[in-house]
Amino acid sequence: MPEREKLIEIKDLQITFGSGRKKFVAVDHVNFDIYRGETFSLVGESGSGKTTIGRAITRINPVSGGEILFKGKKISGRISKELDREVIRKCQMIFQDPMASLNERAKVDYIVSEGLINFHLYRDEEERKEKVQAALREVGLLPEFASRFPHEFSGGQRQRIGIARALIMEPEFVVADEPISALDVSIRAQVLNLLNRLKATRGLTYLFIAHDLSVVRFISDRIAVIYKGRIVELAEAEELFTHPLHPYTKALLSAVPIPDPELEKKKKLLVYDPSMHDYSVDKPVWREILPGHFVYGNERELEGYRKEAERT
Repeated sequence: MPEREKLIEIKDLQITFGSGRKKFVAVDHVNFDIYRGETFSLVGESGSGKTTIGRAITRINPVSGGEILFKGKKISGRISKELDREVIRKCQMIFQDPMASLNERAKVDYIVSEGLINFHLYRDEEERKEKVQAALREVGLLPEFASRFPHEFSGGQRQRIGIARALIMEPEFVVADEPISALDVSIRAQVLNLLNRLKATRGLTYLFIAHDLSVVRFISDRIAVIYKGRIVELAEAEELFTHPLHPYTKALLSAVPIPDPELEKKKKLLVYDPSMHDYSVDKPVWREILPGHFVYGNERELEGYRKEAERT
């Protein structure tokens, strides 16, 4: 198997907010790589630090420890102006709330082409308009929508405008921060299919952030589960669904709805209790239990996970 190219590398990442007694550790020693061409999903409940990581990669949030690499170059902390421009162009973000992330006072034409204007990525006004229309078409919107304002659109259409705004910069890497959580269920599949299609046609790499495991199963290559700023398990999508090891992953999976009403009635919800871990003496570490399947735990827990993995 050829060595896959690491597009993003997260090394011992720490992100804190506030200082002194008010200091809050949002992301605590997180490590993972994202390979070119894959959809890497980060899943966890609200407040677990997943969006904070996405915003740190796109240089919105500052980093307090560790480093982030893009194509082998460090992009966290102080970097050159040229590299900063490259990161802004090549690493784009699709935001969670399509209502809040678009400027209500600007027309779609300006919203979509704001990046082009800032970086002057067009020859003349005609080419700029052509690029906007092509981006709108690509996300399934009519080119004439360019002359309208955001409030004239539905949530799903607004999210497509947000996707067009990211695509027009011709990025290599896209952070999709819960891009469907604010949308109606009927629209969600359309937006997911659109993201998948764009990944194939443009050769994109995604960090897909979600709190709902059922959503990520069908679009992810690999999934990392995060709890209170720490990644507790990481594996290929099917492996994680069929052989979850960490109790928190099992609790998240138990909450995924089953389409069969009879099975849904009989299923048992698992509640995760963090006090089940005794890390007072035997300290937890991040280990690869099976090839590509990592889990966080102390030696005693890891031994149990290994036995469980061998049985399945």
